[in-house]
Amino acid sequence: MITIRPIEKKDMSFLWEMLYEMIYIPEDKPSQEELVNRPENKKYFDGWGRNGDKGLIAFNIEGKPIGTVWYRLFDEINKGYGYVDSETPELSIGIRPEYTGQGIGTKLLKTIIKHAKQEGFKTISLSVDPNNDAFRLYQRIGFEKCGVSGTSWTMKLMI
Repeated sequence: MITIRPIEKKDMSFLWEMLYEMIYIPEDKPSQEELVNRPENKKYFDGWGRNGDKGLIAFNIEGKPIGTVWYRLFDEINKGYGYVDSETPELSIGIRPEYTGQGIGTKLLKTIIKHAKQEGFKTISLSVDPNNDAFRLYQRIGFEKCGVSGTSWTMKLMI
């Protein structure tokens, strides 16, 4: 059994850990410190709590954080990897490796999508490498390809 609650400031170190986990680099992945501090990645949490930021964190029965999902608005000047437009929040999700394949990602995704809809968003986007196992989950939820950036697809869901 898992519990889900909104992200709080005290969760930031776990969020940085999950940002590292969600960055798909199949070989020779740099250290967590190096990778999450790159400007193109650091922007996913710098100044967290601004307008348009929303996130959830999942805990196991012992109260250990095991996964998180969040979205953030970006703009034309400061695009995320899954940027579509300044009205579409970009979604990110990270699950501890030992907890993948247990439905936690699905539950987090469905819950955050409900929040986005309640907040008046019409679409939500993400970036994923088609070789990443999460790709099938996004397709199952209904995300559709709307662009390509490097080896990753930008995908969008109408909500």
